[in-house]
Amino acid sequence: MTGETADEKPIVFVIDDDESVRDSLSSLFRSVELKVMVFGSATEFLEIELPECPACLVLDVRLPGVSGLEFQDDLAKANIQYPIVFISGHGDIPMSVRAMKAGALEFLTKPFRDQDLLDAVGLALEQDRARRDKERSMTELRANYESLTPREKEVLPLVTSGLMNKQIAFELGISEITVKVHRANLMRKMAAQSLADLVRMADLLDLDSSQN
Repeated sequence: MTGETADEKPIVFVIDDDESVRDSLSSLFRSVELKVMVFGSATEFLEIELPECPACLVLDVRLPGVSGLEFQDDLAKANIQYPIVFISGHGDIPMSVRAMKAGALEFLTKPFRDQDLLDAVGLALEQDRARRDKERSMTELRANYESLTPREKEVLPLVTSGLMNKQIAFELGISEITVKVHRANLMRKMAAQSLADLVRMADLLDLDSSQN
């Protein structure tokens, strides 16, 4: 969490219909200096504007209205990708298997050790931070790609497929000098430090020479 601004500081969302549990978990997370917001139902959570920071859900399986497992499905359909740590007062193995198969990070049965929950939440927040960093990098990469001219977009997959400048020139019907200029420009615009770097970027963008 070093270097994070107040707006980027991770947050834990607790959804549990038992007020005493909400109060207890809120105190636990605040004791380790985590931001926390508590909700009595899934509906209450959906009423807020989701913050732009790493976050995770500590979700009770049995909730009024939409159950925790149903809410997990709803979040997936809405592409809300927060890691979920389930908590339950009932040791239902099929229920925990379903939750984990659907992507839950952990399923803890009450009473659980505070440290077990803190460990699970710590891992969940790290996963969400990594996801957000990856999405941010992809957004930047796509923006760099869109800054290329149409001709540079033609040259890029030919370069990453391993063709030499004279081969690219023949392929596109342009001079080798022009290819060199386009190649230098796209390396600069894509912020690629090497050909291997450019190949990795093209792979992330799912580019190949067949697009031309």
